[in-house]
Amino acid sequence: MSSAQLEIQLIASLVALACAIPGVFLVLRKMAMISDAISHSILPGLVIGFFITQDLNSPLLIVLGTLSGVITVVLVEKIQKTGLVKEDTAIGLVFPALFSIGVILIAKNANDIHLDVDAVLLGELAFAPFDRLLMSGTDLGPKSLWVVGVILITIIGFLMAFFKELKLSTFDAGLAASLGFSPVAIHYGLMTVSAVTTVGAFEAVGAILVVALMIAPAASAYLLTNNLKKMLALSMFFGVFSAVSGYWLAHWLDASIAGSITTMLGLIFLMVYLFAPNKGLIAVTYREKQQKIEVSLLTFLLHLKNHTEASERHVNHLSEHINWQKIRAKTVLDLALKNNMITITNNVVSLTQKGHEFTTQAIDYIITNEDGQIEDMKADFFLFRG
Repeated sequence: MSSAQLEIQLIASLVALACAIPGVFLVLRKMAMISDAISHSILPGLVIGFFITQDLNSPLLIVLGTLSGVITVVLVEKIQKTGLVKEDTAIGLVFPALFSIGVILIAKNANDIHLDVDAVLLGELAFAPFDRLLMSGTDLGPKSLWVVGVILITIIGFLMAFFKELKLSTFDAGLAASLGFSPVAIHYGLMTVSAVTTVGAFEAVGAILVVALMIAPAASAYLLTNNLKKMLALSMFFGVFSAVSGYWLAHWLDASIAGSITTMLGLIFLMVYLFAPNKGLIAVTYREKQQKIEVSLLTFLLHLKNHTEASERHVNHLSEHINWQKIRAKTVLDLALKNNMITITNNVVSLTQKGHEFTTQAIDYIITNEDGQIEDMKADFFLFRG
């Protein structure tokens, strides 16, 4: 592996780490699309900064780009607070307008430099190792590596300094305010950090990958854990893994590095979405099926509780009376038998002592409007689930 390949993977990994931290809080605050808005709307700030300095590496570009991103957030919130449109509509109004201004400025005044629309959207990590930081004739490595590294250290410092405030304002802004924290200040601090991260990663990876690295790892981690610290760790892991594996996928396919990293992020999210133990599609589908069977079992047991005559408790009559198909009726009967809720004599079904106790408690919960506790009761009575 050449030094250039190592540098590309290192830059991509640092960008992934820098994006993962604010991304977690954006996902938890249900503000994922604001990252897309910021990643596009920083463009006019970058272009204006270049017009002023005539230097693409000037720190002023980061300052003005960040300012442009914060202005986007302010405009979105001002429009939303009017009550005339929702947040997603406000985002859809603001960032295309600012992005279009940046594109027009580039098209009219910057055709002779490499800052073009393709670079803005896609970026090109393969070129990052060629833009070196030289100091007193000493090669210190790619400039992008240093820029993103400084931004990452800043983000980690912000996280460590304000972790409690970020956590509290994210989950309960009212409590944060009552304890003397300023949710507004924390909010704009987070938006500023997100904007700085976006600007720092903009040239190397482009707008699309910045959004993907902010949202996809955090969304994947969100499906796996409810613990904030674990979510941060998983998000950073998914980001770095996608950055490295995406690079080698691009190397194998001879394709765009940014596109390949984004593809890996999508594949990771798809796998988690399908197979996450608690929130995955398969687990949720299985749990819904289980709950339907258990509701059917509860209906069946309550029917037995309310009817003492043998004709109402005959196996065939039960299927007809409750309007179940034979397969469903057999499934419920088998589950009730396994849990020792019923006995069957001459095709007549009767509740056992355990079945009577269960249905009595179930009726009490339903009458007192505490039926949510039935789940706890099921755990006590059911040895076998549907």
